[in-house]
Amino acid sequence: MKPAVVENRHLSEPAEHVAPRPQVSFNQRCQYWAAAAALKTLGWLPHKFARLVCALLAALSYWLWPRLRRVGLFNLRFAFPDWTERQRRRVIFGLFQNFGRMLADFAHFPQWNRSNIESLIIYDGFENYARAQSQGQGVFFLTAHFGNWELGSFAHGVYGYPCHFVVREMDNPLLDEFINRYRCLSGGTAIEKGEFARGVLRAFAQGHAVGVLSDQNMLPNEGVFVDFFGKPACTTTGPARVARKTGAAVILGLVIWDKKLKKYRLRFDPVEWIHCDDPEQEILANTANFTRRIEDYVRRYPDQWLWVHRRWKTRPPGEPHLYPF
Repeated sequence: MKPAVVENRHLSEPAEHVAPRPQVSFNQRCQYWAAAAALKTLGWLPHKFARLVCALLAALSYWLWPRLRRVGLFNLRFAFPDWTERQRRRVIFGLFQNFGRMLADFAHFPQWNRSNIESLIIYDGFENYARAQSQGQGVFFLTAHFGNWELGSFAHGVYGYPCHFVVREMDNPLLDEFINRYRCLSGGTAIEKGEFARGVLRAFAQGHAVGVLSDQNMLPNEGVFVDFFGKPACTTTGPARVARKTGAAVILGLVIWDKKLKKYRLRFDPVEWIHCDDPEQEILANTANFTRRIEDYVRRYPDQWLWVHRRWKTRPPGEPHLYPF
């Protein structure tokens, strides 16, 4: 099923008025100037050449960030104990290459529009999204730090389906405003993590879709422990709680780099809701199901998930820490 074309507003316009920024330090201004200059320079370069430059930067970063390599290799030894060390290193190097590709693509966000977006990313399973949207109670666009996760909501907006997405506020307010301006170029709206419940409920009341990254480690008071690669991982219950309260449809949406096509696929899969008599058990069961669905894709495309994140940092009471660094 092909999506209907909905006319987008001009991609250089911000999605909404930005609140006055707090006072910033000189160091924060320098960080902003450097990041903005780098991103605009990459955006000025031809896309293919920008990707080549970022691939070289990614290869260099692989060697210059040993801490990230250590975290990634530690996670892979745990998740894939039968692999050789060479296999694990190949996956981490591929992940860094994915970072480079993401950076080049993000820098070119102002240049993507309905006439050229299909050269970068195509839909896969759009009918699943359309079916969820037709229910009229909002759509939870469940996603993860997988493939080019920044591209998912952006491309969906370019295709004519702008959505809300939950973000964590950056420490540098100048950078936060700058990055969110790029994210919202296709009509999307950023919801700060601290405004999660209010922002999502407001979006669903209007029948809109909301994208949520749900694969990060949480603090003990922020989530529940569910299985992820055979080990309890503290996981947010926010998507399950809000979906249960609102009746919003839940779909899994991942941006997958397709090596054969040399472009991304925005893959939508339906997620069946698990019903339980006890509300808390229902939330736990569905949080576990969401996590299991993400794990299935990580196993299929291991070099596209964020292994350098300490996903199992929070441990159940009485369990020792896993990470020695």
